[in-house]
Amino acid sequence: MAQTVVILGAAGRDFHNFNLCFREDPAYRVIAFTAAQIPDIAGRRYPPELAGPGYPDGIPIFAEAELDELLRHEQVELAVLAYSDLAYPEVLHLAARANAAGAAFLLLAPRQTMLQSRRPVIAVTAVRTGCGKSPTTRHICALLQAAGRRPVVVRHPMPYGNLSRQVLQRFAKPADFADDDLTIEEREEYEPLVEAGITVFAGVDYRRILAAAEAEAEVLVWDGGNNDTPFFVPDLHLVLLDPLRPGDETGFWPGETNLRLADIAIIGKVDSAPQEAVARLRTAVAACNPRAALVLAESAVSVSAPERIRGRRVLVVEDGPTLTHGGLPHGAGYLAARRHGAAQVVDPRGCAVGALAEVYRRYPHIGPVLPALGYSPQQIRDLAASIERCDCDLVLFATPARLTRLLSCRTPLLRVTYAYRDHGTPTLAALLRERLPQLFTGKQEIR
Repeated sequence: MAQTVVILGAAGRDFHNFNLCFREDPAYRVIAFTAAQIPDIAGRRYPPELAGPGYPDGIPIFAEAELDELLRHEQVELAVLAYSDLAYPEVLHLAARANAAGAAFLLLAPRQTMLQSRRPVIAVTAVRTGCGKSPTTRHICALLQAAGRRPVVVRHPMPYGNLSRQVLQRFAKPADFADDDLTIEEREEYEPLVEAGITVFAGVDYRRILAAAEAEAEVLVWDGGNNDTPFFVPDLHLVLLDPLRPGDETGFWPGETNLRLADIAIIGKVDSAPQEAVARLRTAVAACNPRAALVLAESAVSVSAPERIRGRRVLVVEDGPTLTHGGLPHGAGYLAARRHGAAQVVDPRGCAVGALAEVYRRYPHIGPVLPALGYSPQQIRDLAASIERCDCDLVLFATPARLTRLLSCRTPLLRVTYAYRDHGTPTLAALLRERLPQLFTGKQEIR
């Protein structure tokens, strides 16, 4: 008889693990997914056309709060954890809940969930959300383009909309964004790459996504989500560490796994972090993974017209996930406001409405900044309304997405951007040339 399974997820890794390890295995019967971290995922179904012939009705998705009752009522035998950026105590609390309800608790090994590509794969991962994966990915793509290569980025899944339509997503030009009702969170990841001439693939079924990406690319760059492990076997694995959160590199699932697997460890944000924190991360890398090459990097924050900030009352809008499950109180926008002489960083917490007000209740560590939450049209409206309620002279947008395409604002706007920059030697470019010479020494044929 098949073993009954519930997969604990957050609309991404959970579907991937099901597709690779459970969908076609008669030894298992997945009766449900649970959802956490991402709003408005629970209550949907993984559709039957994706779940396969063994699941003609699809698979329901429940809120993680219902886990204990679900396991007991359905006499579930196995609970599989399949989402990321969880502190170790949270992982074991979930294990205790599963065990108490009668289910075994499973963490799949990364290699069990990786697909093998016929193209070279460079994987960019991290030990926490918000370490700087996206600007690092863009920097790697620029280096590959300069070497005459044709990179394609495959992004960790963010299937927050119609799953049947999001099986395989391809974004090559800005007009492509209009076809999928993308969330702010998706736009933050896709827009800067597409604007730099890089095609991006994402979606639900990564076997199909891999085949489509391989048909276009000479090199695949895996752009990870949260602190999750790659979906493809990497030829070179990079991991980002954040000196603003020292200690987290060995305290969160599965970030420490990435650190132990990595070929290159990048300590970012060294231009804005205490040097003792950078030294602490050096020690952690040497202890966990002494074979990894170490790179120091900066997050180069820039503003097109910094003089507009000086002496102004500034509302800062930051990247959402970095603040929420990433655990940071603020990000690049707050840094830019302080660096360029804002008279006041306006505290939006008393002005937030709807979903934004709930975010502050759920994540009390967030400082006097507004997270760019936008997983649904209502949340985008709540974000716009929260901005309008703030009495300020200037709104500073520090999210990679061009939010002005999604919402209007009566207050003047200014955008903050941030990019990867080496801090001393070795440079990331030098290590890429050393580790993957076939990509950078002449126009050689790629397998």
